[in-house]
Amino acid sequence: MYRYDEFDHAFVTERVEQFRDQVQRRLSGELAEDAFKPLRLMNGVYLQLHAYMLRIAIPYGTLSARQLRMLAHIARTYDRGYGHFTTRQNLQFNWPKLSDIPDALADLASVEMHALQTSGNCIRNVTADHFAGAAADEVADPRPYAEILRQWSSVHPEFSFLPRKFKIAVTGAERDRAAIQVHDIGLHVKKNDKGEIGFAVYVGGGQGRTPMIAKLIRDFLPEEDLLSYTTAIVRVYNLHGRRDNKYKARIKILVHETGTEELTRQVEAEFAALKDTELKLPEKDVQSISAYFAPPELPERAEGWENLARWKKADSGFSRWVQQNVQPHKNPDYGMVTISLKPIGGIPGDASDAQMDAIADLAEEYAFDEIRVSHEQNLILPHVALADLEAVYRGLVAINLAEANAGLITDIIACPGLDYCALANARSIPLAQEISRRFGNAERQAEIGELKIKISGCINACGHHHVGHIGLLGVEKKGAELYQITLGGSGDEHTSIGEIIGRGFEPDRVTDAIETIVDTYLGLRLDPSENFLAAYRRVGPQPFKTALYGTTAEAA
Repeated sequence: MYRYDEFDHAFVTERVEQFRDQVQRRLSGELAEDAFKPLRLMNGVYLQLHAYMLRIAIPYGTLSARQLRMLAHIARTYDRGYGHFTTRQNLQFNWPKLSDIPDALADLASVEMHALQTSGNCIRNVTADHFAGAAADEVADPRPYAEILRQWSSVHPEFSFLPRKFKIAVTGAERDRAAIQVHDIGLHVKKNDKGEIGFAVYVGGGQGRTPMIAKLIRDFLPEEDLLSYTTAIVRVYNLHGRRDNKYKARIKILVHETGTEELTRQVEAEFAALKDTELKLPEKDVQSISAYFAPPELPERAEGWENLARWKKADSGFSRWVQQNVQPHKNPDYGMVTISLKPIGGIPGDASDAQMDAIADLAEEYAFDEIRVSHEQNLILPHVALADLEAVYRGLVAINLAEANAGLITDIIACPGLDYCALANARSIPLAQEISRRFGNAERQAEIGELKIKISGCINACGHHHVGHIGLLGVEKKGAELYQITLGGSGDEHTSIGEIIGRGFEPDRVTDAIETIVDTYLGLRLDPSENFLAAYRRVGPQPFKTALYGTTAEAA
């Protein structure tokens, strides 16, 4: 895990004090809201529907126990006792007083955290695979490269005022768990035939009102060229991205309007001028930063296999949890534990201060002091000995976070929606809770199998509905909430944008519609091994339209 150097400490502390002065001037009336807005956005402070919101950066989703305890402290001290983990691997506090935010930022700085570049038209938090450094299918840990990009992009003088916000994701595994193809830049760490590390480079992905899948513009970029090539991409975007229309300002629109071939030509020309400059990555710098991410020394714990078999036989709840929420680690004596922040009927992504403290304790005792945040709004303990799984499970049961539903129908992604957000057209949270309760039976979830539901309260798609196997988009029609359903989306290595299935549903009809979709899938799948997405891709939308609307005409 990266540790701040002297520059980092001084820089973040200075920014906190600078913002403290700005807040004081705003509260005194010296600064008007229009003048204050760009200043607060630079420090991760939004004005939402009912209150200010503070968004904390969690670079590449990696936390220590000390840092998670600080987030719990901030929730208790400055908010209402909970925080909301987001699809950007960040944490949001929804109720801080503006006057308290500088103190909260100072507390964050004491544990090497901040809220810089979590908002505004800049390069946002760089995200990564939540199983990084532990997954068996990994070519290389992507987090050192995410950290290099974080250092390069932080308050970058050329790229602090881009046409629109800019998002980068990095994965280093065969499976894409970072959704790189729906990012402005997606990087896939890979090795060439000589065993050298490099990157496949994707550009122009994104969701929102115009969802697009990123285009592959470089199949193999040498490691040393990471910063020069990324600079070339962002420079071309900064020069040519549209500033006349914020709805067409993302790089995905530039790629679409310019054409992939022409945009690639411009990037390559800019890269040729930058390639041999100071942006070339020295090997010693890569090695130095990579050393921060060296995996912990994992002692042999072979006794875990025998203990695990005995515990699973004795406790069906524990057995279900291991099967669903524990993934194989590259060390066979260990597992990667997903802590579902989706208890049945709960608010997706929310964690109380007490739960955060308890998870920090579990991480410190059983997981080598490391926690990850996934873009699916869950927490991960990446290195847990099989011999310790039962103790971790009991600890999670005690805080109501032992739901065995990772990847299942109740593991729902949802944005805060109209309960919090000034941009939202519809509520997300109550709908997620209702669907969760309807499908909460463990046996039924197991029968349905892998199924990802994602809910957004508006077209900005913070709930990633476009890449949900079932996506729900809240819209406003004649002053009432309505939910549009999309099917067949996916954010993995086979990315697809969901298809709109037909006219929208009123709030009290959505869960019944989901049940109809699920029942239709169960009736047409070839066998239990064919998951929802595979079945949908095989049969297409028509059976689902017919089940929902009766006739194609009604679905239009």
